[in-house]
Amino acid sequence: MTAARRPPRAIVLAAGRGERMRPLTDTTPKPLLVVQGRPMIEWHLLALARAGVQEVVINTAWLEEQFPATLGDGSRFGLRLHYSHEGRDHGGALETAGGIAKALPWLAPQGDEVFWVVSGDVLLPGFAFAAQDAETFAASDRVGELWLTPNAPHHPNGDFAITAEGLATSQGGPKLTWASVGLFKPQPFAHILPGTRLALRPILENAIAEGRLGARRWQGRWTDVGRPETLAAVNAEPSLYAAYV
Repeated sequence: MTAARRPPRAIVLAAGRGERMRPLTDTTPKPLLVVQGRPMIEWHLLALARAGVQEVVINTAWLEEQFPATLGDGSRFGLRLHYSHEGRDHGGALETAGGIAKALPWLAPQGDEVFWVVSGDVLLPGFAFAAQDAETFAASDRVGELWLTPNAPHHPNGDFAITAEGLATSQGGPKLTWASVGLFKPQPFAHILPGTRLALRPILENAIAEGRLGARRWQGRWTDVGRPETLAAVNAEPSLYAAYV
């Protein structure tokens, strides 16, 4: 079976401190705050399992011992969970690119597999993590594929525009916001030494310069759960995830 045909793996980014969510995050990591009766991160795990993903890495730092205590080995979701403990191993969060680089041996054990990346503190009801998207991406010459969403009030200038060829660009407009979900190949992260603290934006800009960062628009619901009032608002919508339980 080729790399394109193996079920892609995934990393759920969960290492951040969640400063804007204090005081809630003083005692609970933001991805473990409850949304619609479940820790927020579980909605991603259930969606990944429905899509046929079998292996998921969760990178952790802040209050990281709570993740395995809450989520276990993943068997109740139909997954095998691995934990990349950045706090234990490196004294703190490694940021997005650094976190992916540390987890790369799990995400791409043969060095060529594509994998999903999704933030543990966003809500994406209905996002399918479609196997066909992963297969199409694997067969392309792109090294990343981002899903973009309309700009939220707290991020009015957006991140990237989409060209006519379906590529991300940081020039021109109108710009949209990265929905914190995407597909990647290991090459952009292979040179990063494990334990390096590095943001993702320089990696994305390099891919843009090479014309190898794809982008598409996410038409569904997206919520960045960044403040306590946002959490309260989504918990007041009992139908938010009703179709996906």
